[in-house]
Amino acid sequence: MAYFLGLVLALAGFWLAMSGHTEPLILTLGGVSIVLTAILAYRLDIIDREGAPYVRSFGLLAYYPWLFWEIIKANWVVIKACLKADLDIAPALVKVKTVCGSDLAKVTFANSITLTPGTITVEIEGDKLLVHGLYEQGSQPEAFADMDRRCARAVDGKGAA
Repeated sequence: MAYFLGLVLALAGFWLAMSGHTEPLILTLGGVSIVLTAILAYRLDIIDREGAPYVRSFGLLAYYPWLFWEIIKANWVVIKACLKADLDIAPALVKVKTVCGSDLAKVTFANSITLTPGTITVEIEGDKLLVHGLYEQGSQPEAFADMDRRCARAVDGKGAA
């Protein structure tokens, strides 16, 4: 029940912030759409911890600035590689084992790797990710350990950052 009420409040807050309208007719139509969405989500049995946006908000708010900084650092490395006269890249495919438990955490981790320039997540199979990296030395599984721990903490609420 707490997830249901949280979903309704999160949808209402998001709707109000995005629309900005306070006329009675628009508020009524927004309220009806929120109630219908919540009822459909309940009927589809998708209201759980993974589907509740407010549960992981604080963790993700701490994770995203760190990820943004990692993206900036990786951009600098790729820019330097592109501007060199000789292309000294050493591409590699590596398997990275993740501590993320939920599918959402695994996808967030995989997307974080892909957002970081010079690396792409090719496949997720169980608790292992296949990652293609521009540089072999920067693409070893231990290079992703910090991101893995931070992602698991942000999304699943476990692990140490």
